[in-house]
Amino acid sequence: MATILIIDDEESVRALLRFALEAAGYEVTETANGRQGLERYRQGPTDLVIVDILMPVMNGLDMLLDLTREFLQAKVIAISCAGGEQNVLDVAKLLRARQAFQKPFSVPQLLRAVRYELEH
Repeated sequence: MATILIIDDEESVRALLRFALEAAGYEVTETANGRQGLERYRQGPTDLVIVDILMPVMNGLDMLLDLTREFLQAKVIAISCAGGEQNVLDVAKLLRARQAFQKPFSVPQLLRAVRYELEH
């Protein structure tokens, strides 16, 4: 069973993603900020990370930079509600996020991306 780490400061988003991903057969862990997520990944890497960009304590871009420096093969999908700013998602891709989605996104769209990333 593939493992997925969700890093998002919004509890409702984490709950929605957890529900959808577990229903699709994945094992899910979650944290509320980038620093916690990075520490959780260091304790035991997961098959995929879904990270929000705008968070307190450590934002998703800083977390993504540190993660991909330490773990070159880490697979990451970035998500953001940055007020329509595509720029932040483009930066996430430059920092090696494999895919990036603007909130709100559809759950089926995200599940397709998760399946694709886990297969490749």
